[in-house]
Amino acid sequence: MSYELLTFEVADRIATITVNRPDKLNALNGATIQELGRAIDEARERNDVGGVILTGAGRAFVAGADIAELTSMSAVTGKALAQRGQIVFRRFETSPKPTIAAVNGFALGGGCELAMACHLRLASDTAKFGQPEVKLGLVPGYGGTQRLPRLVGKGRALQLLLTGELIDAAEAYRIGLVNRVVPAAELLDVARALLHQMLANAPVALALCIEAVDRGLDASLEDATTLEATHFGLLAATDDMREGTSAFLGKRAPSFRGK
Repeated sequence: MSYELLTFEVADRIATITVNRPDKLNALNGATIQELGRAIDEARERNDVGGVILTGAGRAFVAGADIAELTSMSAVTGKALAQRGQIVFRRFETSPKPTIAAVNGFALGGGCELAMACHLRLASDTAKFGQPEVKLGLVPGYGGTQRLPRLVGKGRALQLLLTGELIDAAEAYRIGLVNRVVPAAELLDVARALLHQMLANAPVALALCIEAVDRGLDASLEDATTLEATHFGLLAATDDMREGTSAFLGKRAPSFRGK
């Protein structure tokens, strides 16, 4: 599958998707969102892909929506664009294969929203984050008002949303927006190493962990733990679990095995 606005590379079971509009700071227009949807679908469907790294070319991860495109929209076309983007971002979020945003620079507006749709976020020490839509007389359109409070809490999210302020990588880590901050030159290597650590585990177990967390956040604790128990039961009955348990116990001290 060919792409014009991003690159798609697979190596060692990892698909690396790079938004490639550096002259526009990788701003999201309709065509870029469409290609992101095709790329995550390809990654989810390919048997040689176990996980995904999403990053940007140049000095930005994604520096928001393409303002030139927004200025020509009506209320109807604007809503339609937001909903198309939300559908694509949700496919990253619900991917049964782990998705990591490797935030190499500016992650503003739609870029911050795209990073939040990934399962984990790693940031270079030069990265900047923010939801500055209110400065343009807008609100976030790709899930920012919903994912941000889920990640950092209501009060901190509202501060970022209502001021439109930008924060650096250290502050993003402090408030829980990113999982780790690393030197820019090491960002992709660290992301690959983290993903390989995940891919050493059973793929079905990874997928069901992702599903349980995603669905459970919007369910009652009773319903969420019932879903978890269902997944546990399904996996406990598999040969993969038995083989994995034997291999795990074989690496532990004898006392752990009850001997």
